[in-house]
Formats: sequence, structure tokens, C-alpha cells
Amino acid sequence: MIDFTNDKIAADNLVLKVKELKKEISKVIIGQDEVVNGLIISILSNGHALLIGVPGLAKTLLIKTISEALDLSFNRVQFTPDLMPSDIIGSEILDEAKNFKFNKGPVFANIVLADEINRTPPKTQAALLEAMQEKNVTLSGTKYPLDLPFFVLATQNPIEQEGTYPLPEAQLDRFMFNMILDYPSKEEEISIVKATTSEQSVIINPILNQEEIIGFQELVKRVPVSDHVFEYAVGLVGKTRANRESATPFINEYLEYGAGPRASQYLIIGAKTNALVNGKYSPDIEDVQAVAKMVLRHRIVRNYKAESQGISADQIIESIF
Repeated sequence: MIDFTNDKIAADNLVLKVKELKKEISKVIIGQDEVVNGLIISILSNGHALLIGVPGLAKTLLIKTISEALDLSFNRVQFTPDLMPSDIIGSEILDEAKNFKFNKGPVFANIVLADEINRTPPKTQAALLEAMQEKNVTLSGTKYPLDLPFFVLATQNPIEQEGTYPLPEAQLDRFMFNMILDYPSKEEEISIVKATTSEQSVIINPILNQEEIIGFQELVKRVPVSDHVFEYAVGLVGKTRANRESATPFINEYLEYGAGPRASQYLIIGAKTNALVNGKYSPDIEDVQAVAKMVLRHRIVRNYKAESQGISADQIIESIF
């Protein structure tokens, strides 16, 4: 058992556990180190994550592998155009005694994989809002608490593909991180093809359990942060707000809307966790920058000029460092 009464010992244990976790994940997932690291940070930060990439990049496999290595309950919801809110949160049914009984939906799990979340209309996407923010579900005036820890790990196809619906801004803002999966390198792809076209089977050993994950999440909250790091994080978010005092001419030219206060909160939480994962007991400015793209890229809205000139969200974020 990990001693969570001593923060230094717990922090040292976290480094070791994360190394073991990455080693288990690498048995199945080849490459994608940045995305794996981001997912681990978001889970330890008690945040939800959105993965964007074209089909075939192992987004679903990655999330399933992480759930096995974390020894957590896991449910997958395949989002389709005909999916209804009750298919996610559950519904009331009549039992044999003709009493209404709540039949829990797949949202009642520690990790919920919202697969291809932008394939379903906004009404059904919004069914996850309360669960993501409040960690409970309300049906017919009754609140049903979700099991903790609770994470929504969603995958999304690029918005330009046919049959997709943009996620509402309110829901996008509830995802701590937005991570983009890229194609593997040639060497990585060769290793992937070798591993997936043979008879070898892989067993994923659980590294962390529910109590340990919650303990590390509480540890993250206790990590001290210097005032200058708070000022840097808030200042970074302020620079994304066009036509404000801190905005640069580049921001004013290419951004329609900037990030809100939740971005500042997630920058600090993410920086704390990133520091712990890398063996530090307090975050610095480099830790804020390490998570900035994942936190900000889905919270800024480019204008038509930026889109027409091919200016990406990441380029805009890089301009404010």
C-alpha cells in the first residue's frame, strides 16, 4: 500500500507507478508517447480527455488498454446518429411488481469511452454534461451518484469528415485535454504490423487501483504552486482573448474568442501533475507550457481569416508563449 500520509513518499511512488504504467501500455500501444502521457496526466488530475484522429490510429485500443492497466470498470458507448440520451444514462423500467426501477446505463463505470462522440447529434452529446461536471445523473428528479474515480475519455473523427456534428462549446470546455493523434513513423508502423499480424497475446497487469488513483488525485491538490506560476498561467489564458489589453496583434487578427477561466484552472492542475510525474514537487513555467496546447486548443475559436489561411490552433498557442 502507498503511504498517502507523507506527501514526499507518495510523490516518489507516483513516479515509479507512472513508469510501470507506461511500460504496461507499451505492450500494446506502439508510439504515441505524448498522447499516452497526456492521458495519464488527465486521469491523475481527475479530468476528462478528448482524442482526435482519423480512423485506425488505435484511439479506442489505447483507452481500453489504460483502463485495464488501471484496474477500473470500463464501458464503451459507440456514438451513432440514432443514439438516444437514455442509451447513455439509463432509463426507468417497470419491474415484475409494477414498480419503476432505474436501469443504469453505461455511464455508470469508472472509465466511459465515448467512441466517435461527434457522430451523434448535440442532444445526445449533451447527455454527458451533468455526468462530466457533477459526477452524477439526474432522472425524474432523483440524483444517482457515479462511481469514483470517473472519467469520460472520448474519441472524435476530424470535423471535416462526413456525418459528424461539432461538439457544443459547453461540453468541449468540460474536457481537460484535447489531444491529437498523428500517423506513426515508418519504424513504428512496421512494429505495429508485426505485432498485430502474429499469434502473440498480451496480458496487461493492473498497476493502480481505485483507492490509489483517488489518493494521487488528492495529492495533486496539495502540491504547492508559486505565485509567479499562477500569474504566468492566468496571463497565458488572458493573451488568447482578442481585443483585450494583453492580446497581441496576431491574436487580434486570427482569433474570434479566447479561453475562459476553466482553462487557467486546468493549466495549473495539469502543471502540478506534470511536475509530479517528472519527479518534481512543485510546478514551474515549463510545466504550464507542457500542458498548454492540450488545455487551450479546444478553448479558442479561430476566425474565418485564420481558417482560410490555414493558421492552426497550435500555431496561435505557440505565438503566445
